[in-house]
Amino acid sequence: MQKRWTVRSYQPKQEALLQASLRIHPLLCRLLVQRGMHTYDESRLFFRPTLADLHDPWIMKDMDKAVSRIEQAFFRHEKILVFGDYDVDGTTAVATVFDFLHSLYNNIEFYIPHRYREGYGISTQGIEYARDNDFSLVIALDCGIKAIDQITWAADHGIDFIICDHHLPDAILPPAVAILNPKQYDCPYPYKELSGCGIGYKLITAFAQKKGLPESAVYRYLDLVATSIAADIVPMTGENRVLAFHGLKKVNESPLPGIQALIQLSGLKEQLTISNLVFVIAPRVNAAGRMDDARKAVNLFIENDMEKAMEIAKVLHADNFDRKEIDGNITKEAVELIQNDTTLHNKKSTVLYKPDWHKGVVGIVASRLIDKYYYRPTIILTLSNDKVAGSARSVIGFNVYEAIHQCKDLLENYGGHFYAAGMTLKPENVAAFQEKFEEVVATTINPDLLIPEITIDTEIGLKDITPAFFNILRQFEPLGPDNQRPVFLVRNVVDSGYSRLIKDEHIKFSVKQGKHPIAVTGIGFYMSDKFSIVSSRKPFDMVFTIDENEWNGKMNLQMKVIDIRSH
Repeated sequence: MQKRWTVRSYQPKQEALLQASLRIHPLLCRLLVQRGMHTYDESRLFFRPTLADLHDPWIMKDMDKAVSRIEQAFFRHEKILVFGDYDVDGTTAVATVFDFLHSLYNNIEFYIPHRYREGYGISTQGIEYARDNDFSLVIALDCGIKAIDQITWAADHGIDFIICDHHLPDAILPPAVAILNPKQYDCPYPYKELSGCGIGYKLITAFAQKKGLPESAVYRYLDLVATSIAADIVPMTGENRVLAFHGLKKVNESPLPGIQALIQLSGLKEQLTISNLVFVIAPRVNAAGRMDDARKAVNLFIENDMEKAMEIAKVLHADNFDRKEIDGNITKEAVELIQNDTTLHNKKSTVLYKPDWHKGVVGIVASRLIDKYYYRPTIILTLSNDKVAGSARSVIGFNVYEAIHQCKDLLENYGGHFYAAGMTLKPENVAAFQEKFEEVVATTINPDLLIPEITIDTEIGLKDITPAFFNILRQFEPLGPDNQRPVFLVRNVVDSGYSRLIKDEHIKFSVKQGKHPIAVTGIGFYMSDKFSIVSSRKPFDMVFTIDENEWNGKMNLQMKVIDIRSH
């Protein structure tokens, strides 16, 4: 797959000023300036975040109302229901708030809507459960900000809501007794990008302060907060960086039993990073809701007995195994559908439908098709409860939600955002929807957006890749949106004579540059098609990240190659 290389812009004056105060490699200063660090103090906070850097939770609009309403519920012995979404952010948020409040108060339960029977957000079934079981206060986490009709109905039936949500509010808000959401236009809270679990953490922090509890009462949930930040792809800046930094520390030093059980089952033995949480822990948590019932994930997180936690974790581990097998099979079927139909192969979008595909993995399949096979806006559809349901994923720079919006006359329902969306439609409208969506994409997308882009932070020389350089580079962790793993470009390298193919799929690189005598090694996974460029012994350019590789008990720096290009 051809890729575009885009090198980020530089700010030489800012870099020079920062380098004068930090006295580290100029390219490291370039990376810091690109990430918004312009002074010594900003860089110190970046590299050494402390929990004291977190904002006062009481600054958040309605925090006083939320804490007072929970106190009132305690005093009156009301039944409290902690309600949250079925994904990682929702289940970690519910586990955090429920477990904390349950340590102080017994008349409390939690509720996770079933992905297929109820769908996302505040469900009618969930509110009816609250009414039928005499709950008078619902704390909604990672959802609720758009649930005007449902929360109005609840209020009419004597049920109060506290909403803790991080999604963008509409102009009209639900009639909740308190809404904790920094994205409200009149909320003075300085950091706007918390995860749903992060907002729940702020709520229990304020409550603990009000009750005079020690900080350890809330710090014990930091590994759940870090997991939510990793899985929900929120910016790795400001408070999220602080929470993720200390959450990772807790994951590696004293994780909750449920997290520890997932780590053991996954076979991870090294220091865990955000990447491990995203690609190893989060899929096992998400699998609970995708394959069955996400209540299992909450039960795992709140379980204090290691043996019981391991039993629940084994169920999630098995769910994830089933999920991987199913989405692998569906991805294979989807690729075959496109390969066997030249009209599909040459389109600007992918919209595929099979009624027997598993609804829980269609979003994953859409992402896989884009990442590995056909880089274009993609929708995967299946049949669910006599309706066709689907998930859309997009390429960088294209608003898939707006494209779906232009097909609204063919849809029963739809929702989402710039890069991901969902929809339902009647089976008889599938063909017309495929045609209309392709028409919209083909007439509106910039052709460049159909070529994957690699964003490069800076050029570098092989001589700069030293242990001292990497020692500071590794401190850019935790990595994530707005602080991605630095990507480097090196020009005019040549094979040292020791590059080779591994298993006919991967390239083990050994390259030199100019007069620098020492060869630098690297690995390029699934890059065998590029080996002719390497073995030609002519100069080529290489895009890569830097990491460590252990061999025979010794750690060495290596390049993890993303792409290469001949001259």
